[in-house]
Amino acid sequence: MRLTVTTPLAMIVEAGGVAHLRAEDETGAFGILPGHADFLTALEISVASWRDAKGAEHHVAVRGGMLQVEGGQTITIAAREAIASDDLHRLETEVLAAFHRRNEEERMARTDAERLYLAAIRQICRFLKSEREPALPSVPGTAFRDGVEP
Repeated sequence: MRLTVTTPLAMIVEAGGVAHLRAEDETGAFGILPGHADFLTALEISVASWRDAKGAEHHVAVRGGMLQVEGGQTITIAAREAIASDDLHRLETEVLAAFHRRNEEERMARTDAERLYLAAIRQICRFLKSEREPALPSVPGTAFRDGVEP
């Protein structure tokens, strides 16, 4: 099989002779062998591992993304970020931790932006509402005369 891993900025992995691939989606880990049915899934932040025809194991950490199998011979992974390395321990500890941290920072930034947006909309609504409300008409006999109540 042929494996390609890309990010929006670079081609991270281009490998031929892939005998087996293991990856993770929200349902858990799964494996792909030659001849696998066409398949599309959203990946979690995880490490995808594969064996080449010589039996050597390789790894790539992915920050989410999509995995597609076509014709049982082509595997394509498109990820937001990916780092390839044969050091599985480093990928599982340092790189995945950094990916999770970045996801959390982005989630918090989106939440803050949404709060600002909603506050601006509320302020605009208050302003528009105050422009539409007419001044209250004065009722005879209810106004103060010379600062004294009637």
